[in-house]
Amino acid sequence: MKKIIAVCVLALGFIFTIQAQKGKHHKLEQFTIEQQTTLAVKRMTLKLDLTNAQQNQIKPLLADNIAKRKVMHEKRKGMKEAGKKNAKLSANERFNKEVQILDAKIAFKAEMKRILDKKQYERFEKISDRKMHKKRKHHKNNKKEKHRE
Repeated sequence: MKKIIAVCVLALGFIFTIQAQKGKHHKLEQFTIEQQTTLAVKRMTLKLDLTNAQQNQIKPLLADNIAKRKVMHEKRKGMKEAGKKNAKLSANERFNKEVQILDAKIAFKAEMKRILDKKQYERFEKISDRKMHKKRKHHKNNKKEKHRE
């Protein structure tokens, strides 16, 4: 009897330890839009060998892009907190949202094509494709993990 109680206490202690560790997410202070833009331009400069003129042209594009993403993130966060996480969008709402996203991507790509030379643009396309592939793969893995739980 004592052994069974000891095993149960040990098991409960182990379970509580695991649960406590799951809840510990260290929240780092987020960068401002200006800081994110500066970092993104510097990363692009390293990867694409941008000139100063190109950096100055790309910076407002990236700042606008980052600001829009931040607004969308806050909007999704607000919906999640309001309990509308599982609320389904209608077909028209999904369509309009998708069109809006694709239009923004097309405009961004066109501006990048205008600013970058041919070699830089090809490199930019390769990097973008790799990032998208990586995001899709990560998204698939996250879906699989959620279904397991």
